[in-house]
Amino acid sequence: MTVLASVAARPKSILFATDFSSSSEKTVQHALAIARHYRSRFCMAHVISSVGFAIAGPEAVETATEAAWRDAARWENRLAESGAFGAIPHKAFILRGKIWDELERVIQQEQIDLIVIATHGRRGLKKMVLGSVAEEIYRRASCPVLTVGPYASDTPAPEDTLPGPLLFATDFGEASGHAFPYAVTFANEYRVPLILLHVVPEVPLPEGPHWHMAGDIMRLRENARAVTLERLHKMASECSLIYASQSRVEFGLPSEQIVKTAHEVDAAGIILGVKRARYAGVASHTPWHTATEVVGTAMCPVLTLKS
Repeated sequence: MTVLASVAARPKSILFATDFSSSSEKTVQHALAIARHYRSRFCMAHVISSVGFAIAGPEAVETATEAAWRDAARWENRLAESGAFGAIPHKAFILRGKIWDELERVIQQEQIDLIVIATHGRRGLKKMVLGSVAEEIYRRASCPVLTVGPYASDTPAPEDTLPGPLLFATDFGEASGHAFPYAVTFANEYRVPLILLHVVPEVPLPEGPHWHMAGDIMRLRENARAVTLERLHKMASECSLIYASQSRVEFGLPSEQIVKTAHEVDAAGIILGVKRARYAGVASHTPWHTATEVVGTAMCPVLTLKS
């Protein structure tokens, strides 16, 4: 397979969406580590939601805007003094309006190649604690989105390497097919193994009078494992990976097995394809989506790519 995403996977411009909370404090370190690695331009954006101040009136909005600019200045000064920016160019945006609409404007204006967000928040981005805003972003954004969840490490990986392999979870659908070249490119860029995972929905073993069917179900399960492993091996053989990949097949609920496998292999990151939602705003309020569950419970950052 020719990895067509090679150039696109090297972001020239990164957008970090923040609410200046403790969760964002952690996430900005991950965003800056990536920016320094790729020598990307770094943009930091905070959105003051128009919904939250609709009743309070214009004075409340002005007060919130002034406070946000003060927070942004403190962050910039602290990061600059610590050397976190390195030599990368950076700028800050304080925006007012609907969160996605304002972020989309910055994405287009600054030609953003990667968005980095946290899943815990307050103020304008407070809904990220439920995953709704985060999901709306990665289901609408045309570029990759890196989400750093509440259980991810506070310390980002060193700029030029990763502490473990990358885990690519696939359902063999269109979204996964779109994400796979990026997974290969990032694994090669950081010179780490890529683990390919597919989760097969588990059929519970019968009990009581139907116990005799258990053997048939076990045989079907093992056959599914063999067929799926062959398919994963074929995927790996058609791309150019620096390190040999591994293939795994698990049974059960996809979100649980993805997070469990990532923990077992000590993955530095998870890569997922997400389906394009016809009504992204509605989809962002359904917490049972696999990507939402993975982002909210994974112990490492999660990169999502929309098909």
